[in-house]
Amino acid sequence: MSNLTYRPWQEGDDLALLQILGDPSTPQAHIDRTMLRADSDDPWARTLVAVDDGVPVGAGTLFESSLHPERLWLFVEVAPALRRQGVATELLRRLREFPAPSGVTALKSRYTVEGSEGEAAAAFTASLGQEQIMRSRGIVVEPGALKLPVFDEDGLTLEEAATGSVELSQVVADYYNAVHDWDRAQMTLGRAQTMLLNDATGAKGAIVLREKPKEAGGKILSFAISYEPDRVDAPADVLMGWDPTLSDSEAREAVRGLLAMLAHQYPVKLEVDDAMAPLSDLVDELMAAGQATVVTTTIIVAN
Repeated sequence: MSNLTYRPWQEGDDLALLQILGDPSTPQAHIDRTMLRADSDDPWARTLVAVDDGVPVGAGTLFESSLHPERLWLFVEVAPALRRQGVATELLRRLREFPAPSGVTALKSRYTVEGSEGEAAAAFTASLGQEQIMRSRGIVVEPGALKLPVFDEDGLTLEEAATGSVELSQVVADYYNAVHDWDRAQMTLGRAQTMLLNDATGAKGAIVLREKPKEAGGKILSFAISYEPDRVDAPADVLMGWDPTLSDSEAREAVRGLLAMLAHQYPVKLEVDDAMAPLSDLVDELMAAGQATVVTTTIIVAN
């Protein structure tokens, strides 16, 4: 597309591109578009916009992540009429002319299978030599799908936890790092509080399952953090995890018990990576029984 020109991101480009690209086809696609941003050095990010006769028709961005330092995030989207014509490839070629200060060159990107952009995105990432490193699913679990655990005054205990709790934040950080060995993470207690537990993230509350009451020295076995859903009538959006020092069988039992409580009366929506084996295997079991449904499937690819 030799008639196109390329320039840095400008204020108002998001609205101009919306007119050309249309509304995102999935909630994940909406989140991904927020990657497009003005250039910055901390964190490092570079964005270019493809322009046709003064009208933005596509954009791409590369940026560093302090949380996942071994790869740069790549996001590119162009107008449907211009896909498969080399525009995305040219955006990336030009973005590559801006080296990241860390020296990192490996890329990762993602796309949602269910969206209208999925097929084009899969073809584009394959052309870059990127291969799947993870599958992440948004799954709705129906109420009453699991048998409730047995609680005891001196044993298994369910309790609310403050999202600002240092104890909870540390378990969340340890869990996040443990289930991201496929894309090494540097989650810290402070980052967990800022990125996953802060009010600004939409976190509304948390509950934990303990082996025994806290006052008796009971440690957290598993946790669940609820977030503001996309719609008022949507199921609660929940991040679930467990103490990564638990054995596999202990983790599976802790996850099953907490999910049973979460979905006792109302449906819940979970984001589940295949790396989260105790939870991933459980939702596979529930899907086979018709008690859970996949609503989105996101493929993360890298080279």
